[in-house]
Amino acid sequence: MLKGIADSFHAGGWGMWPILFTLIIIIAMIVERSVFLFKASVDKDKLLALLKSQVMNGNVQGAIKVCSGNPTPMTRIVQAGLMKFNKTDHEVQSAMDEAALRELPKIKARTPYLGMLANFAVMAGLLGTISGMIKSFGSVANASPSEKSTLLAEGISEALNCTGFGIGASLVGLLGFSLLSGKTTSVTDDINEVTVQVVNLVTTHRAQMQPGV
Repeated sequence: MLKGIADSFHAGGWGMWPILFTLIIIIAMIVERSVFLFKASVDKDKLLALLKSQVMNGNVQGAIKVCSGNPTPMTRIVQAGLMKFNKTDHEVQSAMDEAALRELPKIKARTPYLGMLANFAVMAGLLGTISGMIKSFGSVANASPSEKSTLLAEGISEALNCTGFGIGASLVGLLGFSLLSGKTTSVTDDINEVTVQVVNLVTTHRAQMQPGV
């Protein structure tokens, strides 16, 4: 199988190289983003249960240690808010919003480029296809009758190999883009949900600590 792919690659001519380069970038980005998003994922229910048990018992430092012991974008945002626990609700929310402005771009980084690279791979394949067809018909025009069929077949082979590899690279990019976009949305939705619940948790705890409550 690998030999067949190598043979097809060489048959595709120069047009295969930009496709290969694009495919390498696509795979590298998919791997890097997958690792980052996997590490950024947190069991939100478990985290909220731990934070609630600590905060409602008055152990805010314990809640902060829960976050610092598992550094992720979500816990860093929550930790920023808990560090302002003794301030007003507005200051708590502002601290979390400021942390979110630092952390959320890291979660969304580079994934949109996969869609662009997928389109580029198709265009690179099309360019190689056109180049192969031009080469094919140009060679046939100046060849002897006995060579025409061979040159025509070689040119068409070059063109179709570029088309096939370009579409293949594009499919990898589009699949990675779709999966990573879904995971990015899931992580950001979890962060939004947890931050709102933490603010409510802080507000509720303060209300219970008010005299006469």
